[in-house]
Amino acid sequence: MTALGDVPPDSTLTSDSQKQSAALKETLEDYTLRFAPRSYRKWGTGVVATSALGGIAYLADFAIGANIGISYGTGNALWGILVFAVVIFLTGLPLAYYAARYNIDLDLITRGSGFGYYGSVVTNVIFATFTFIFFALEGSIMAQGLELGLNIPLPIGYAVSTLMVIPLVIYGMKALATLQVWTTPLWLILMVLPFVYLVVSNPDSIGQFMAYGGADGAAGTGVNLGSVMLAAGVCLSLIAQIAEQIDYLRFMPPKTPENSRRWWTAVLLAGPGWVIFGALKQIVGLFLAVYLIANVVDGSSIANEPVHQFLEIYENFMPGWLAMTLAVVLVVISQIKINVTNAYSGSLAWTNSYTRVTKSYPGRLVFVLFNLAIALILMEANMFDFLNNILGFYANCGIAWIAVVASDIVFNKYLLKLSPKVPEFRRGMLYAVNPVGFGSMAVSAILSILVFFGAFGPAIKPYSPIVALVLAIVLPPVLAVATKGKYYLRRTDDGIDLPMFDEYGNPSDATLLCSVSGMEFERPDMIASAKKGSNGETLYISSLSLSTDKTGEHILPEQT
Repeated sequence: MTALGDVPPDSTLTSDSQKQSAALKETLEDYTLRFAPRSYRKWGTGVVATSALGGIAYLADFAIGANIGISYGTGNALWGILVFAVVIFLTGLPLAYYAARYNIDLDLITRGSGFGYYGSVVTNVIFATFTFIFFALEGSIMAQGLELGLNIPLPIGYAVSTLMVIPLVIYGMKALATLQVWTTPLWLILMVLPFVYLVVSNPDSIGQFMAYGGADGAAGTGVNLGSVMLAAGVCLSLIAQIAEQIDYLRFMPPKTPENSRRWWTAVLLAGPGWVIFGALKQIVGLFLAVYLIANVVDGSSIANEPVHQFLEIYENFMPGWLAMTLAVVLVVISQIKINVTNAYSGSLAWTNSYTRVTKSYPGRLVFVLFNLAIALILMEANMFDFLNNILGFYANCGIAWIAVVASDIVFNKYLLKLSPKVPEFRRGMLYAVNPVGFGSMAVSAILSILVFFGAFGPAIKPYSPIVALVLAIVLPPVLAVATKGKYYLRRTDDGIDLPMFDEYGNPSDATLLCSVSGMEFERPDMIASAKKGSNGETLYISSLSLSTDKTGEHILPEQT
């Protein structure tokens, strides 16, 4: 084997490989298609965790909590939120660990967790859909705030909330980390203040909250399993949020004996722990909605709009002009904090899928604009009025994807040992499609969607999220056993003798020269090329260059 850095760049560069220079601009492209190298990961565990949690500053939770409470009553909504929190924490834990430990995003995890190199493209589309749905939801909330505070018409407010994100999301993780860390304290104060005021100054509001039976009062204070599951289904549309948390967690520093406790704390809080904060926000959103319905004239018409929720409470203990200012500031900060993440993560998902399918790299910024354009169309179509239906439908797809990957990690990797424990994402090492994950997700998503639309009768209709969850957990180990794990790895040897990990199990920071791009990449991102050098020596190629290789001349043959 040749020494590191000794291999000269391939002299027969194609135009496609030359175009990779855009993807190699790390400040702009933020490792869209690949492993996040140690040389780039300079943030401490606290900064990464704060940045990740800053992305859940969205006000959609307040609207979701209010909507399910108004539809199904407080009791059913609270139980639905509990179901949502437990499912998301348990499914998100293995995914967050893998992202932080191996420094890869959820698409790269998905590839080696039962889907295959091309099979995971469909999950990228599911994730991209999540980002523009929730961008549109947050943008709608911001537009409501701009209309209320500045008399800006909603259609213009939608455009403003979309366009203002573009300059902030261009520069990737470095800019996002700074934004999230500096805006979090103010956001926390503005969000918590009205809730604390209500509980202290109006203790009767707690009793009103617990007794609330929904808009028509039919739910009463009792609990109905069907209503609980309908409420949980709406909340579970947020299950794909773990992918956005992972877009930050992949930049975690290496885990060592010295930082082990801090590392685990950050992973748990900023990974699956996001749902604790999300559930609390949903409960507060419902609490504020019930207060408005019971105590404000025409409160029922604005109870599910977060800007009105906060404005009405602020006005109880401060001058009107200050209440309006703070309500608008809260909405704007919240919208920016989450929608820079939505735009960022959506661009990663679209770019990754497009590059794999077409073998060409247009640049992440192209898909920032593409994702925002779809979100703007949804806002202009007034998606806010159909929130429950949109989120309830989407939940089935999100659950099918996330639960399948979690099941593959827990059962197939650790218990059955049929799936390789170390995640693999490189082209040539994986089969195009693995029926274990891809098939499990397709079956669970399709059947749960049919249940959601009543194809199997009204009695089972509320339980579509449970159908998706159970099938997504059970099918991966069943199919892995049936196929004997045959379709996980196309090769077990990547042709490089250097160890993949250091003494603590972290991805190695040793570098190799890519023969196509002429740049050095860290060991986990490299693979031997099938094309030999002029003297028959082994050449190496990065996963990025390999993903845009249209000729296939660099792909190693399948091992038999």
